Amino acid sequence: MSDEERNLIEILEENTPIDISKLINYVHSPHCGAIATFSGTTRDTFEGKTVLELRYEAYVPMAIRCIKSICTSARSSWSLSSIAVAHRLGPVAVGETSVFVAISSVHRADALDACKFVIDEIKASVPIWKKEVYTNGEVWKENSEFLERRDELQKPSSDNGSACCRKKDFVDDGRGRRGCCGGKVKISDEMV
Repeated sequence: MSDEERNLIEILEENTPIDISKLINYVHSPHCGAIATFSGTTRDTFEGKTVLELRYEAYVPMAIRCIKSICTSARSSWSLSSIAVAHRLGPVAVGETSVFVAISSVHRADALDACKFVIDEIKASVPIWKKEVYTNGEVWKENSEFLERRDELQKPSSDNGSACCRKKDFVDDGRGRRGCCGGKVKISDEMV
């Protein structure tokens, strides 16, 4: 079975909950000793404001391509068996899961590290947008991972403007996180 065949990626239509059991069952394997998961849920407050729900929109074909690429990158850095990722669109009420990642591997370190990498990369680079709806208004939110990536891309680089490295070299960013050499799109100050 190829690496891509061992990936399950779902972008779920409005009002379709994530089937967590299905995703865990997908990655389960008798030769794996670890399944690491991440469940992103809607919390009831943010910076002192009462949250009613989150609303997600996405450019689905590109989101799926990006998540496939993230899975490929994870496989190049860790020894993984299966990866399952699901993300909801539309409204997600307080307490409900909006994103879920499950990864299996023979040993826990690979599954845990890859799970963190996958969710961090999804939040930094996949075209899925979040609106927080409060009791007193609503606002589109940028993930902190996206903002950090944007700030890194705006720094002068030593590669003379060349594209992302041809082979996916993963480096520690000095904050205990691993990632590719950076995104492929520079963001100008005018767009921010």
